[in-house]
Amino acid sequence: MTKDKMLKALSEFFTSKGVETMTLSEYKSYGQEAPVKAIYVKRQLGSWKRVIAAMNKWYPVTLTPVVKEEKPKAAPKKKVEKKDVE
Repeated sequence: MTKDKMLKALSEFFTSKGVETMTLSEYKSYGQEAPVKAIYVKRQLGSWKRVIAAMNKWYPVTLTPVVKEEKPKAAPKKKVEKKDVE
């Protein structure tokens, strides 16, 4: 796998997880779910910080903000007064 393909796979993986960056130990914790083993990426680019920097330069992670819909508030209930009938 080339550097380019590794970085693209990492960028897509980070996007799917909803994060812009993660530490090496966090990345390793995904195990088989991770697209490329960390040792192969580090072997190609050096340190993990250099991997993240290269990924952000070539394939930046773009996260779309999640917009929460606000539910309309219910109108306050009107108090009905009972009249005393005599």
